[in-house]
Amino acid sequence: MIHIKLKRANKVYHEGDNVSGIITIDSKTDLRHDGILLIIEGSVNLQLSSKNVGIFDAFYNSVKPMTLVLSSIEVSKPGKIPSGKTEIPFEFLLAPKGSKTLFETYHGVFVNIKYILKCDMKRSLMSKDIQKVTEFLVEYKEENTEVASPKPLDFSITPESLQNIRDVVKVPRFKITGKLDSVTCCISQPFTGHLVIESCEVPLKSIELQLLRVETCGCAEGYAREATEVQNIQIGDGDVCRGIEIPIYMIFPRLFTCPTLVTNNFKVEFELNIVFIFADDHLITENFPIRLTRY
Repeated sequence: MIHIKLKRANKVYHEGDNVSGIITIDSKTDLRHDGILLIIEGSVNLQLSSKNVGIFDAFYNSVKPMTLVLSSIEVSKPGKIPSGKTEIPFEFLLAPKGSKTLFETYHGVFVNIKYILKCDMKRSLMSKDIQKVTEFLVEYKEENTEVASPKPLDFSITPESLQNIRDVVKVPRFKITGKLDSVTCCISQPFTGHLVIESCEVPLKSIELQLLRVETCGCAEGYAREATEVQNIQIGDGDVCRGIEIPIYMIFPRLFTCPTLVTNNFKVEFELNIVFIFADDHLITENFPIRLTRY
């Protein structure tokens, strides 16, 4: 049994950091091997949506992965591991491959940015190689990235301000005002603001915040852009009182969000929907593009 333990408990590293840890091997008997390698891999994996290429073609239309980091270290030469517990320390410099840039770790639907350590114990032809994989996280350094500057936004929502409404006359009369404290947000800080139901002639059922990721993947045939939900938070339940400030407060989930990223081959952007659901289950949505930064 092989375990990889990193020195940092949170597994978060920056470009230029020394990544160190211990490979632990537990064996009930002496274990012969043909060498133990530690492989460091970092890549961007892109997947085209089935909406764009067809549900069957989607299986064959994964865009070629972009390699950000790829190196290996021989941590033990061929030999024998004694029975019991053996610890092998390791250390390496986290640096991109060639002229590549290290992007932050991100787990999306069509875009995935992932960094892994893979310990590979080579065995003889009669025995199966033993592997262990663990993920570590990469974040930007403050001096190498954009720092958020507050950009507050006041908003007012009425039937006339709604888009994609064919018959405004059929929409109940309402007026909703509010303020987003900033549409440029530090990802480690909460997203805040408030809204007020000034008036509404029909009862409300729920008010919700919906965080969306907008992923764009490029390929030879063109670009595929898809918006998917990251999380949904209810901030108002039932027919809330009129004229009272309702706080907007949302934490950005780790791994499923990252600083807004725009490259030649792909984009990861974010939007916020404020959704108002009426008692008859009709709903209205106001959309706000937001920009995320690390600091």
